[in-house]
Amino acid sequence: MTRSLKGSMVAIVTPMHEDGELDLLAFRELVEWHIREGTSAIVVVGTTGESATLTTQEHCDLVGYCVDVANKRIPIIAGTGSNSTDEALYYTKSAEECGADACLLVAPYYNKPTQEGLYNHFRLIAEEVDLPQILYNVPGRTACDMELDLIDRLADLDNIVALKDATGDIVRGKQLIDTCGERIQIYCGEDAITLELMKLGATGTISVTSNIAPGLMAEMCNLALANEFELAGEIDEKLQILHRCLFLESNPIPVKWALNKMGRIKDGIRLPLMELSGMFHAELIKALKQVDIDINALV
Repeated sequence: MTRSLKGSMVAIVTPMHEDGELDLLAFRELVEWHIREGTSAIVVVGTTGESATLTTQEHCDLVGYCVDVANKRIPIIAGTGSNSTDEALYYTKSAEECGADACLLVAPYYNKPTQEGLYNHFRLIAEEVDLPQILYNVPGRTACDMELDLIDRLADLDNIVALKDATGDIVRGKQLIDTCGERIQIYCGEDAITLELMKLGATGTISVTSNIAPGLMAEMCNLALANEFELAGEIDEKLQILHRCLFLESNPIPVKWALNKMGRIKDGIRLPLMELSGMFHAELIKALKQVDIDINALV
């Protein structure tokens, strides 16, 4: 199963009511939409899913709910990372018990472990839990970079099956693919360079943009996997403005605002995040029009 995790995998938002409570009905409808649109897998309770402000109970319950809704029609990847090894282990065991197909483990943030500390963090979880594990390197958020030598060592551990690279560095991405690509999958973690990294051998993306344009992202990735790069490039060019505009403010602020204006979720988001600043509304609406989003739903 894990070698088949390729293509466009959505880092799904967590819908909320205006008071910040979880909106499970809207979440269910999003999962169904992604299945219809051809998304390859759903990553639940990751950064885009506001994992930082979910309670432990909400985090675990939402993974279980997503697994139940999907009902084996689409693979479910649970975000289970933490800057506490014990907490990451707890979340990963819980995801396995819930029936998730894999987990996504972000590099421990804020406390800045050494490379050896990172190795032992991930090694312990890999040894303790049988669930296939995808590592996630996003130094812009964590202030903790996973160096190539570290990833090379971790790629030899049986349960580690992939890495999401969100450094935004294509040269570094190529080095990862050349060094580790025969042992683990390399996924792009930056929508804007997904196609370029797939040309070099990456096998997919864990995508923010797929929340808004799941069909287009799925089609582009499937074309790239089939080496139809010219056709994939036509879609990629169309999506570039949307990739950029979904980061006008911190993710998931713009993507939740857009989904609300598309009529797919309510406008709930938890502090310290807030609704998208008014100065960016027109720019994001223009980007949505570029990818033929139904403007009738926009206000």
